[in-house]
Amino acid sequence: MIYLDYAAHAPADPAVLERFCDMERRFPANPNSVHAAGKTAREEMARVTEQIAALTGASPAEVIFTSGATEANNLAIKGIAQASRHIGKHIISTPLEHSSVSGSLTALQERGWEIDLLSIGRDGTVDPEEVRELLRPDTVLVAICAVDSELGTIQPVNEIAALLADHPNCRLHVDATQAIGRIPVDFSGIDTLSFAPHKFGGICGSGVLLKRSRMPLEPQMNGGASTTLYRSGTPALGLAASSALALQLACDERESRYAVVQRHSEQLRKALATYPAVHINSPEHAVPHILNLSVKNVKGTVFQRALSEKGVCVSVKSACSADGLPSRAVFAVSRDRRNALSSWRISLSHLTTDAEIDEFLSVFDACYHELVK
Repeated sequence: MIYLDYAAHAPADPAVLERFCDMERRFPANPNSVHAAGKTAREEMARVTEQIAALTGASPAEVIFTSGATEANNLAIKGIAQASRHIGKHIISTPLEHSSVSGSLTALQERGWEIDLLSIGRDGTVDPEEVRELLRPDTVLVAICAVDSELGTIQPVNEIAALLADHPNCRLHVDATQAIGRIPVDFSGIDTLSFAPHKFGGICGSGVLLKRSRMPLEPQMNGGASTTLYRSGTPALGLAASSALALQLACDERESRYAVVQRHSEQLRKALATYPAVHINSPEHAVPHILNLSVKNVKGTVFQRALSEKGVCVSVKSACSADGLPSRAVFAVSRDRRNALSSWRISLSHLTTDAEIDEFLSVFDACYHELVK
């Protein structure tokens, strides 16, 4: 099997799995318990939190552990909106967001919030000037991904953060799930930032939300003590410690991992460009980890199925998207519904080998000549 769907999920690093098991063996107590074992677990939880804070540019008090990026996005978006409803109910976002973001916005819209979506340029990016134009006195939130999960487009987060500096009542939430561990991410100027360690070698079921100190945020879960007022539940020390190690490894090895992925991406772009019916949807400046393409007149689901039958795993849109609909991201950049329906995504990792790329291209060639008439 050739796995090329790392944007959906990456296998846990063996060292990360060992860290999880080690934590579970060494610290059996609930970190909230007042006995000696609980105190020991609580001290280790504090150390792990400090490690994640140091790696992300946050303070320990700004780290909130969640079950994943979906929960983190829901907590940030709904929590900010509800805490700011006395100021206004206007939110700015994009059509490129993960379903946990767009779904949260839809839920708020049904309860009276007004949502404006930014236009997407042909290069897949939003224009910070349009953000400026859409800002109003009652705008309480701008929600934007750092890297789009379907195209790999890098959004101008720093520029948007800079212009929001003059709007203290408007918060900036950044979904950095496809960015953390892959490219440098700067938390300065951002109010909340979400990511999921299982995208870069952590364990599925863990997530992190960074939240600026003293920023109001209404909890979405009630009852039960935890490491923070904003998210109830027994602190999961094993998951937190394994997340910290996965993040440490991703940061330490980021440049070398990036170089491997970039080399594979360039090889794929060059080889796929030789097929007349292939259109590369990912812009040149996208992260190399994500390569979105369309094969003319062949639905993305059909090509994906053909590849899967030959042992190659790719995705159509993001793993959390609804089936049967054209990719909003691809439609935004191509303005072509057929092209969007034909799109699918290859996502790479430093774990991807040269042999896997060669075998993929061989399988692609066979599928292409079977399906393109």
